[in-house]
Amino acid sequence: MDKNTIIGILLIVGIFGIFALINQPSEKEIANARKQRDSIEKVIGDSLKVIALQQSTSNNSVPKLSSSDTVNTILPDSLIEKNNQEIFGDFGKAAEGEQKYISLENNKIKVIFSTFGGRPYTVELKEYHTYDSLPVILFDGDSTVFGLNFFSQNKSISTNNLFFSPVSTDTVLKADKSAAKVIMRLNAGEGRYLEYVYELEPNTYKMKFRINTIGFDKVITNNANYIDLNWYINVRQQEKGADFENSYTTVYYKFADDEVNYLSETKDSKEDLRTKVKWIAFKQQFFSSVLVANDAFPSATVYSNKYVGTKKRLLKVLKSEITIPFNSKPSESCDMIFYFGPNHFTTLSNQGIPDLEKLVPLGWGIFGWINRFAVIPIFNFLNNFISNYGIIILLLTLIIKLVLFPLTYKSYVSTAKMKVLKPQIDEIHSRIPKDKTMERQQATMALYKRVGVSPLGGCLPMMLQMPILFAMFRFFPASIELRQKSFLWATDLSSYDSVLSLGFNIPFYGDHVSLFCLLMTASTIIYTFQQNKMNPTSTTMPGMKVMMYLMPLMFLFMFNSYASGLSYYYLLANLFTFAQIFLIRRFVDEKAILAKLNENKKKPEKKSKFQERLELMAKQRKLKK
Repeated sequence: MDKNTIIGILLIVGIFGIFALINQPSEKEIANARKQRDSIEKVIGDSLKVIALQQSTSNNSVPKLSSSDTVNTILPDSLIEKNNQEIFGDFGKAAEGEQKYISLENNKIKVIFSTFGGRPYTVELKEYHTYDSLPVILFDGDSTVFGLNFFSQNKSISTNNLFFSPVSTDTVLKADKSAAKVIMRLNAGEGRYLEYVYELEPNTYKMKFRINTIGFDKVITNNANYIDLNWYINVRQQEKGADFENSYTTVYYKFADDEVNYLSETKDSKEDLRTKVKWIAFKQQFFSSVLVANDAFPSATVYSNKYVGTKKRLLKVLKSEITIPFNSKPSESCDMIFYFGPNHFTTLSNQGIPDLEKLVPLGWGIFGWINRFAVIPIFNFLNNFISNYGIIILLLTLIIKLVLFPLTYKSYVSTAKMKVLKPQIDEIHSRIPKDKTMERQQATMALYKRVGVSPLGGCLPMMLQMPILFAMFRFFPASIELRQKSFLWATDLSSYDSVLSLGFNIPFYGDHVSLFCLLMTASTIIYTFQQNKMNPTSTTMPGMKVMMYLMPLMFLFMFNSYASGLSYYYLLANLFTFAQIFLIRRFVDEKAILAKLNENKKKPEKKSKFQERLELMAKQRKLKK
């Protein structure tokens, strides 16, 4: 670069510098420019709000703006208002607002409402905590949907996306000594409005809910007979065992003139309820959110889906799409009740809501009857005097085993008879070749008949005890009384007890070791060994002996993640059975039993009345011939 080129560049830079200095804006001009820029940013922000409303509203007639349009298009307030009017019709003014929160609480529940949608935003049960000591929140946040859907002026309106106005300026209302109300109003202009009235009384889990429509006969399409009420929640994890809790989480519903039913707890499910429905419940293992009709919902569709998002502590997405009647009158009301509370059998029974106690899965048929009319009354009676639930389970087990003692005694005596007959049965087997199976069985049955022994005598009493075993299988995991109650090394009798964390997961077993489950399995194996020793004939069938020992090992995998209270009960039942057998042995003389059986051989064979009638009929035929 030569000298002349350098001089030329310096002259050009100098000229631009002098030009910039001369044209520098004044302080006043800078302030005006800043004000203009702020105004543009505000208008663009308002434009984005309109776009968000457009995207949240289905079937609207206004074209959506692209991201480039938001930069190049400046919408004044008048255009925003016009767009809202085109999208929401009479509800255009409710399309924008500020989300505010109002709390309504008593000594049991706390409900926070949002003005955006006028809906319950979050519900807290004040008497309970999660497994990690957090408040029990049934649902919360913007993921919850609760609102009406209807057509107005050929536009699809969803109240969940509109701003309500609270009637009162109070933001905290408490139902300590008397009822308190939260009233949310959605205005449609000219004295027409939709109103949600929430009323909570002291010391209750129920919250009254009323929908009032004023002047909506001129708002909603004339041929509409129903309004859709949509309610969706994301179910939160409350218990230690998420998988186990998830297996008890689904949608329950009761038909107005029929039984309670529910969706699958293990897979995604949907059900169209075409007949009248009394209530719909979003049920978890120990808590439920229930919407109850004053009369009945004409129909509904319910869903239960596994949560597939990224948020933690969420188990399932439960949905209900409910129809409520609309008669196109100037003024209408629809009354409902919310129940936000525990799945406690007695509490649910006292709510005055038909079959609400069936949210506690006590089992079907005889299993449910045993729990409802025997186990729960005994459990509640003991709970009135004893606060330690480990002791309550022990006494409950003792009472049940005492009631079943006659069956246990009869089973033992029958097994003892089979034991003393073992030498005679072996003699039959040695006399009749192995390949003559039918002849062996006939000879064995003839022996049983002569001595008056039934081969099923020991099995029948045990079979009669099976309904109680299955009833307890349903009772313990569903008993909220055991929730977070500790005993010995178990910190929560409603969940698994872990004495060792493996750090890895074993398929069908888990990532921990339950000591109660191990002890229950060991005691079952010992009991099986004792039974086989008492009754050697029970293991003569091929593979039967292996199966009898395989079952307890299967229980080890099945119950490792189950309620520790259940494993503890089965362990106690085995221990009490050992004690009963020990006592029975002291009073049952096997030599006397054998002598009695041999004495029976000498007696003339007794014939049944049926057999006597057959022989009489045969004789009469011979006489006629």
